[in-house]
Amino acid sequence: MEGNGRERLVGRQEESGRLGVIVREDGVAMLTVLMLTIILTVIGIAAITSTTLDIKMAGGERMRESSVNAAEACVSSSVQIIQQTLQNSAIPTALTAAGANPTILTATTLQTEILGGSDGNPDSADPNVNGSAPNASLALTGYTVNIDIDRLYAKPKAGGSLQFAAGYEGTASGAAGGGIEIYYRIDCYGRNTGATQVSSHISGVYACVATGDTCQRKI
Repeated sequence: MEGNGRERLVGRQEESGRLGVIVREDGVAMLTVLMLTIILTVIGIAAITSTTLDIKMAGGERMRESSVNAAEACVSSSVQIIQQTLQNSAIPTALTAAGANPTILTATTLQTEILGGSDGNPDSADPNVNGSAPNASLALTGYTVNIDIDRLYAKPKAGGSLQFAAGYEGTASGAAGGGIEIYYRIDCYGRNTGATQVSSHISGVYACVATGDTCQRKI
C-alpha cells in the first residue's frame, strides 16, 4: 500500500512537471506570435506611409510641371498679342470680344504700352507683388494665368537701315538689312484652381520687329 502511494505521488509530480513544461512552451509560442504580429504591423504601417508620401510627392511634381506648362503657354499667347497689335496698330477686336481667351483686362492700357506710349512700367503679373496690374488673363484647364506685357525700349536692328545711315559698318550692314527692334518684357504668373495651391512665375524679354512679323526671345 505504502509503495503504491509513493508511486502515485511520483506519477502525479511527473505529470504536473510535464504540464508545466507544456504551459511554458505555449506561453513562449504566444509571445513569439504576438511579437511577430507587432513587427509585421509596424512594417505594414511604414510601407503604407512611404507609399502615401511617394504618391503625394509624385502628385505635387505633376502639379508643378502643369503649372510651369501653363505659364509657358502664357508666354506664347503674349507674343501673339504683341505681334497682332503691332501689325494692326491697335489691339485686334477679336482679342477683346466676349469669350476671347486670353481675356484682355486693360485694353487701352495694354495698347498704349505695346505701341510705345508708356515704356518701362514696373507692374507685375504676380498678385503677391505690390503694384500688380496684369493686362490679360489666360484660362487653361485647371489653371488661371495672369499676363503682364511691358514695352522696355526700341533700338535700330543690327545691320538695319538706321544703323547704315549712322555709318554702321558691322555684320549685315546695309539699307536692306532691317529696321527697328522693340524690346518687351513678358511676365506670366500661373496658379491652379484646385484646393492645393501651386503657382509658377515666368518672365522673359522678347525683341520684336516694328511690323510685328517676328519676335525673338533675348532673356
